[in-house]
Amino acid sequence: MFVGFLTSPVMDWSLKRLIDWASTNGFKGLEVAVSPMSRQIDVDRVLGGGAGEVRQAFRGKDVHITSLACYSFRILENLEDQKFLVRVIEAASALDVRVVCTLAGGPVAGKDKKRTLKEDFPKVYSPIVDGAKEHGIKIAMENWYATNLQGLDHFQLALETVPDKTLGLNFDPSHLLWQQIDYIEAVHKFGERIYHTHAKDTEILLFRLRQVGVLGGGWWRYRIPGWGQINWEAYLTALREVKYDYVLSIEHEDPFFTPENGFLSGKRYLENLISIWH
Repeated sequence: MFVGFLTSPVMDWSLKRLIDWASTNGFKGLEVAVSPMSRQIDVDRVLGGGAGEVRQAFRGKDVHITSLACYSFRILENLEDQKFLVRVIEAASALDVRVVCTLAGGPVAGKDKKRTLKEDFPKVYSPIVDGAKEHGIKIAMENWYATNLQGLDHFQLALETVPDKTLGLNFDPSHLLWQQIDYIEAVHKFGERIYHTHAKDTEILLFRLRQVGVLGGGWWRYRIPGWGQINWEAYLTALREVKYDYVLSIEHEDPFFTPENGFLSGKRYLENLISIWH
């Protein structure tokens, strides 16, 4: 395992600045967020013959793209977002990137999550997965609680309705902890379908929880790894047990750190834990 980060907090940086900073500070991987308005990696430019320019920018830097990340909450209902995801998959193939990270979408209007997963999810994702399989790309869906991947029953249903192993998870324990879902058991249950990971912590504010209860708000918040209640020793051990050996991609949503300081703090913490295995 090695440490990288999701580029969303520094989307205003140029690709050169991004690669230089990551390389200088010892990061090995970049989960590059892309959209139709992307500045760092222009998907259409890559598909128009610009893949070599991007590959050249990484040459000699000892850092690589762990995934192209295309996060659309409304992908099940938005045809343009679906078409863009297909182009992202094609761009990943052109760049020799093995994983595309995305979302399972939100509940379709008038339906709950399980009905959406049974009826709408396979209609949209089956052809996308077929295309990704042809390109040798894995699709990794982040288990953000607001999407259709809220609980482990939703994970199971999504992977049953689209059973091809091209489709898997960008596993994020932070969304499970505050829901009181066992993220260690989840790793063991879905280990063979974990293709990417988000390294993000969750801090539980007990003094607020005691006032508002679990149905209230403001009693939990996302933090940089090491600043919350995730048991990282147990989590990384579980990943190792299921033979996951890829990136720990820091997703920075911590209000107390600048982007650079948050990335560096998370890297120091995580590398201190994984260093014993190297």
